[in-house]
Amino acid sequence: MRSAACNAWVNRATDVEFLFLTGDLGYSALEPLRERLKDRFINAGVAEQNMVSVGAGLAIEGMNVWIYSIAPFCYARPFEQIRNDICQHRLPVKLVGNGGGYGYGAQGASHHALEDYGALLTLPGMRAFVPAFSVDVEEVVDRMHQSDHPGYLRLGRCEQPPGQKVEEFSPWRRLVRGGGISVIVVGPLAGSFWQHILSMPESKRPDLWVLGELPVTDISNMPPDLLSNIVANGLCVVEEHGLQGSVGQQLAALLMGGGFTPRQFLHCYAKGYPSGTYGSQSFHRRESGLEPGQVMEALGIAP
Repeated sequence: MRSAACNAWVNRATDVEFLFLTGDLGYSALEPLRERLKDRFINAGVAEQNMVSVGAGLAIEGMNVWIYSIAPFCYARPFEQIRNDICQHRLPVKLVGNGGGYGYGAQGASHHALEDYGALLTLPGMRAFVPAFSVDVEEVVDRMHQSDHPGYLRLGRCEQPPGQKVEEFSPWRRLVRGGGISVIVVGPLAGSFWQHILSMPESKRPDLWVLGELPVTDISNMPPDLLSNIVANGLCVVEEHGLQGSVGQQLAALLMGGGFTPRQFLHCYAKGYPSGTYGSQSFHRRESGLEPGQVMEALGIAP
């Protein structure tokens, strides 16, 4: 999705208040943006805390600031500066983390982001966007660019099934209309679930939704037909993120607080490193039980 994001930023290069900072990352992807922005494209070096503080100062002066790094370096290294310099002042600085979840695979835990949106959403005014498909990125960047609050963009690998048309981005989208349990997938994982569920007999298909904007703070913002199906047939939440601060926890609390009891509830999330070894993103997803076939088996849905 990095190239799609770069194209979206290039489309906004005529905004003279648009300023982009990178922590010495984005090679072989962001060069077109650097050429368009010129001195408004700043390589801040491997100095993420300083980069965030500089970005906050530039935002106070009226610049529309975007800050880019790989996901763990974007939120974990400079968390104090994000909290104190950006969020306590409600500055509209946009953070971009590439490779959310297990995106950087065998590079290991230092390069994984399993707590990113959970941690960031504890901060005042923060919103998080997790596009599922490359075609989502243009709309997401547009929304964030025009916003007046802090934002976090979690980028991953597009897994859109071949030949399938994606509806325009919105926080909630139904990908497959099914008659069974509601399965809500956060971000790019939705693509593999979409493809898997389409291969299932129609009579066994769950109702598949993708969620792309966080936090979910009000149950009234959920699609009514999704909510009614959750009560009737149950809910499964799938996300490449740890348990604490997860979407699954948010939704469970909202449903219980609103008096809605799912017939069944299953939460599939990133479980860290069960075997103590590192591998590809797919390897870590399998270890956490996040592959579509594993989730369907856990739900008791035969192939």
